[in-house]
Amino acid sequence: MTLEPGLRSSMLIMVERSDTAAKVGSGDVPVLATPRLLALAEMVTTQAVRKHLAPGETSVGTRVELDHLAASPVGTHVEISAELTAVDGRRLFFSFTARDRAKLVGKGTIERVVVDREKFLGRLS
Repeated sequence: MTLEPGLRSSMLIMVERSDTAAKVGSGDVPVLATPRLLALAEMVTTQAVRKHLAPGETSVGTRVELDHLAASPVGTHVEISAELTAVDGRRLFFSFTARDRAKLVGKGTIERVVVDREKFLGRLS
């Protein structure tokens, strides 16, 4: 594993009806759902480190802080960006932002832990 602070990743999405609070059950309005924003942020963090992990390793989420600051209606383009800010052994610390053209939509931190995939899955059965 060769992980160092500064690794980044981002993705651009267009808010679809399937991304809305009304669709995922976290509310009844047709805007980007907070749980969907979190899932996208986690996706970007995994993309940032995926190719830097040793064979057989993966990372799992362990802690999240999320501020969902502005609504994004269907059709809005939102860019989600993450940066690895610190590494403490197997613990990875990320900051992330989500922005549309005009404003900051969300921000937060995500902590992930690098694990051996087989050992991790073996503990579940």
